[in-house]
Amino acid sequence: MAEVQRTKIGYLVGGGLKENFRVRLIVSPQEMQEGAFVVISSGDWRYYGIVTDIQLGATDPRFADEQMDGRFPAHISNALHGQTLFANLEVLPNLMLEIGPDDGTPERKQWQGKIDAGLKDQPHVLPVKNVPPHHAAVYLAAEGDIAEIFGKDEKSFFEIGKTREQHHPVRIDLNKFVQRSSGIFGATGTGKSFLTRVVLAGLINKTDVSLLVFDMHNEYGYTFTPPEGGVAVPGLKEKMGSKVKIVGLGRGKDAMYQGVTPDINLEISMKDIHTGDIEILAHELNLRETTATTLAALFGKFGENWFREFMKLEPMPRQKDEDGNSYYPDGSLEGWAESAGIHIEAAKGLHTRLSKRVKNLSYIVENPVSDGVSQIVDSLQHGRSVILSFGTHDNDLDYLLVSNILTRRIREVWEAKTNEFHRTKNTGALPRPLVIVIEEAHKLLNREMASQTTFSTIARELRKYYVTLLIIDQRPSQIYDEVMSQLGTRISGWLGDDDDIQSVLTGLAGRDALKGMLARLQSGREVLLLGPWGVSMPIPVESRRYNEEFWKEINADKKPKRSEQDIMKELGH
Repeated sequence: MAEVQRTKIGYLVGGGLKENFRVRLIVSPQEMQEGAFVVISSGDWRYYGIVTDIQLGATDPRFADEQMDGRFPAHISNALHGQTLFANLEVLPNLMLEIGPDDGTPERKQWQGKIDAGLKDQPHVLPVKNVPPHHAAVYLAAEGDIAEIFGKDEKSFFEIGKTREQHHPVRIDLNKFVQRSSGIFGATGTGKSFLTRVVLAGLINKTDVSLLVFDMHNEYGYTFTPPEGGVAVPGLKEKMGSKVKIVGLGRGKDAMYQGVTPDINLEISMKDIHTGDIEILAHELNLRETTATTLAALFGKFGENWFREFMKLEPMPRQKDEDGNSYYPDGSLEGWAESAGIHIEAAKGLHTRLSKRVKNLSYIVENPVSDGVSQIVDSLQHGRSVILSFGTHDNDLDYLLVSNILTRRIREVWEAKTNEFHRTKNTGALPRPLVIVIEEAHKLLNREMASQTTFSTIARELRKYYVTLLIIDQRPSQIYDEVMSQLGTRISGWLGDDDDIQSVLTGLAGRDALKGMLARLQSGREVLLLGPWGVSMPIPVESRRYNEEFWKEINADKKPKRSEQDIMKELGH
């Protein structure tokens, strides 16, 4: 195979499958950077890896300890430097590709003949399973090498950034990206929301998935000015028009998004509040341990209307009948508690908290003017992406309650439609693939909450029903480790906390080598792409900018229409 023009930087001097490769540099170490993408070429094989360390060495420590400049003539000093002082790279090997013998040789013809006859597999990228020999040539990767691993500018491949040294485009396969839940991480102020906008715009433009974005801080729909200052950036609704619907929580002025009337008003019917929705608010409402028992008794008495009927009850003192017997009047909170075998003070405590903190929320109504939940689900099923603005309802209680109610309905609909498709032996229609985007994910997916919310179930089980998560968070260490282990793709900006770094790298090969790289990313400009599913191998990149140039490129990239069969095949279903 004809060789691509690459820059040779050194040769292999050691290493193995259980440790990094060691490469002797033939160029100045100042020409290299941590995270550089390199290619090792030897015989019929090509190996791909990234630089994890640059080390200075000497044939004898004395030559490194003592300066030779000025002690010897320049030509002798330079010769001694070249012979006694050197620099090595540590390279984390990730992938290998069989490229076969050189073009035009008999060996090439024989090799290709075996492939054509089906006696040998078509060459494809594999995890590293052998090692190149000593002194194999090592090169900086060319643009074609990057494209070989991270995809070309076609179909669902979307540029996420460029390599550090030579600024070659690095792409991710968005159709593969959405087949598993994924995460975008980074400390506060590292540009997570800008990167998220880039990814969401790519998903809307280059795939046929629908997005449901829980926009807790009202950042993604319309123009947003960063709180730390800087240029205001356009929202997805402004740039993508009818492809995006804005949902306002509540009605009237309460639901307006930056002064704009939303496409859908979302009011929550009292009957849509399940007892489990209240249990996840235990911390926010400061509920007692007896709450679960009280809630179970309420549901047993009133069924799905438990919340409405519970709110109708009122505290009333005992009264006496004509015979002098004391009793609680009908409609009394105490009377219900007594009849249900619930401690009266426990019932009163729960009633007070729900009355003050939940019932009084303007978007909780007995009979909504319109069924906003169904409108959202219908929009998602018909290929629209939905951004739910929480507006002024920006407390954790609002976020936990609304997101859990909405995702529970989505889970029911997507599961039912998928099961119906299989029950009818693939004669119906599959649900449209859906990605649910959640900010502040640790509030919904921490160890205490994960088992109670719908989101943990989605992360673990719902990809077979075409629903996955995209979680955005600055504290990944607070997310339940079982959820983190389900993430197929992780995109991380700079993280300063060791626990957060360790969490992002959980389950990945070479995490010790990647740990330092993650801590040394340039905040706000660089991200580390990590697998194991959506990215073939880890690589640091200069992240794509979210600006007018980005939108020009997006608008120039028209997505061709495809059949549903082609869509599902690309998505791996």
